Amino acid sequence: MGRLFGLVSVVIVVAIGGYIYTRQATSLTPIGTTPRTTIDVVAVRNDLMAIANAERRYWAINSKYASLEELRTSGDIEVPSRDNYTFSADTSDEGFTVIASYSGSDPDAPKRLSINEAMRISGE
Repeated sequence: MGRLFGLVSVVIVVAIGGYIYTRQATSLTPIGTTPRTTIDVVAVRNDLMAIANAERRYWAINSKYASLEELRTSGDIEVPSRDNYTFSADTSDEGFTVIASYSGSDPDAPKRLSINEAMRISGE
């Protein structure tokens, strides 16, 4: 009886572990239809984080958020040039939103990635 209880316990633990593993594995699906698109999206997300950090540094020094051109001319960041992506920034006294717009041919790629002053990246 004790061995049967032990076997049932092991089966339950393995089933729970398998369920958790498959749930995590499905969240790692690639973005877009090609590996190149996935790599580009990850790179653009990193670029957005770098630009947002530059905006926060600029705000700490100047008490205002800057356009991408102001960040470039002040030397805070080199705004990247990526194939199929264009970067823009919307700034106000309260915050900023940096937007990367996709113009490529991959239908599964996010058409717009953005980051705001809360460092929250969102995609459409």
